[in-house]
Amino acid sequence: MSTARNKVNEQISAKRSLLCVGLDSDPMKVPGVFRSMSRPVLEFNRSVVRATEQYAVAFKVNTAFYESRGLEGLRDMEETLEFLPSQCLSIADAKRADIGNTSTMYARAFFDHWNFDAITVAPYMGFDSLEPFFDYEEKLIFVLCLTSNPGSSDFEEEPLDRGMPLYLRVLEKVSVWGRNGNAGVVVGATKSSQLSAIRKAAPGLFFLIPGVGAQGGSLQEASLLGVDEHTQSALINVSRGVIYPEGEFASVEAFEEAVAAKAAHLQAEMERVF
Repeated sequence: MSTARNKVNEQISAKRSLLCVGLDSDPMKVPGVFRSMSRPVLEFNRSVVRATEQYAVAFKVNTAFYESRGLEGLRDMEETLEFLPSQCLSIADAKRADIGNTSTMYARAFFDHWNFDAITVAPYMGFDSLEPFFDYEEKLIFVLCLTSNPGSSDFEEEPLDRGMPLYLRVLEKVSVWGRNGNAGVVVGATKSSQLSAIRKAAPGLFFLIPGVGAQGGSLQEASLLGVDEHTQSALINVSRGVIYPEGEFASVEAFEEAVAAKAAHLQAEMERVF
């Protein structure tokens, strides 16, 4: 199995947790206690990581929140990545894919330059657009399959000529595209009625499950239905529900206590499946 997959599965078993903390860090939502700092987003991220690393097995960096701020944002992303605990999986939520030579450059950017452990990619252009990512056999490649947004019904759930929905065709393809166990899929927690069938159809894939919390997905169902037979190979991503606790904070320490309490509660709920 890929190095990245083995690493995160070891953490899942050791911490009895499936928690992936999403660093969707919006400068407009960063608490006031960070606003006077020279690098508010970076310091906010560091606080979130410190508060959650005891409970989290992965951190997902949504690259749009950093790219939207140009060089300053990319600098925050790069230094955040350097601060992440080495034992936890780092995911670039970039949703990239293009013709082969372009995807090769994307893969180099996220795996060679920034050295993320994993990335999210889009399957629409087919295997040649994803092969450069799968060539990195020690990483994890999460292919969008059945997402949690309402628009997933526009294409992902549409039946093909044989009556099979598109997302199941994607699942079939990803199951054979993987190398050294480096293949995964993104399946939204809001799709719990399909999650069990998807896991049965793809027992060897790694699942990244967003949509718990603000989007309304069930943590209990995602935990129970997403894991493989070893109670591994699944991550439940929570972003806003962890990194933006309610209230005003007089200090960084108070903020970190609130974030840690959120993460601890989620981990305790996830632990029930072990």
